[in-house]
Amino acid sequence: MPEERSRSRITAWRPQVAGVAEVFHAHFVGHAYPAHTHDTWTLMIVDDGCVDFALDRRRHGATGARSTLLLPPGVSHDGRTVTPAGFRKRVLYLDAAVLPGSLVGTAVGAPVLDDALLRGRIDRLHTALGHEEDAFEAESRLAFIRERLLVRLADALPAVPGRGAGRLAAELRELLDARITAGMSLREATAILQAHPTHLIRSFKQTYGLPPHTYLTGRRVDRARRLLLEGRRPAEVAAEAGFYDQAHLSRHFSRHLGITPGRYVSSVRAAGADSVAGAAGGGG
Repeated sequence: MPEERSRSRITAWRPQVAGVAEVFHAHFVGHAYPAHTHDTWTLMIVDDGCVDFALDRRRHGATGARSTLLLPPGVSHDGRTVTPAGFRKRVLYLDAAVLPGSLVGTAVGAPVLDDALLRGRIDRLHTALGHEEDAFEAESRLAFIRERLLVRLADALPAVPGRGAGRLAAELRELLDARITAGMSLREATAILQAHPTHLIRSFKQTYGLPPHTYLTGRRVDRARRLLLEGRRPAEVAAEAGFYDQAHLSRHFSRHLGITPGRYVSSVRAAGADSVAGAAGGGG
């Protein structure tokens, strides 16, 4: 057993995203959790293998590729591996306020959800949470996960105001344009505009063809390009354009333009030098 435990691997962190108390990734081999409770909702996807667990003294099983588990706060549960290879999981511990307490009983009765849409949303949120600097994207993805869970557990979407999508999208765009460098959280935007999060995001995408976090990143890349053309160093440009650091700038700049900021500056200088040389040659 000590040898099997030594093969287990875990990664855990607390992101700066409202509603997410902890992110936990693990590959467990030969491990068994004793009965315990959390004061959070436990939202887990199994990536590989099989896990057996008891929730409120009733046993369940979940396998990789399709299974999503939702364990409510305050309810006793355990967990253990089933096969010698163990299992790999990714867990989001969500603040109790993310879902209404009235749904605890429903979650206890059916904790394993076979829902490809939900699982895909959770997977994409984990990817976003791997980059602390992209909190707006993570908040947006969490909002849609919450919405899907409400559909599955309560068979109803949250009520949203009947505000026009175009008007709401334009107001959000004005906010984002005014805060390209400073940025803003989804919670702040919804508070200012008095809008439901998923309604706000859908309205923006319907109007402009892309979600607000993608729009903001694109505006930041455009600002970075202009600053780089002025001869500014990438390290300076990152902060002034609203990126977390130079690595954050480089990741998004490369994804948008297919070239790093440093190579972009070099190519611009080379092109400028060629133009000067060409002009000199023509004059001779």
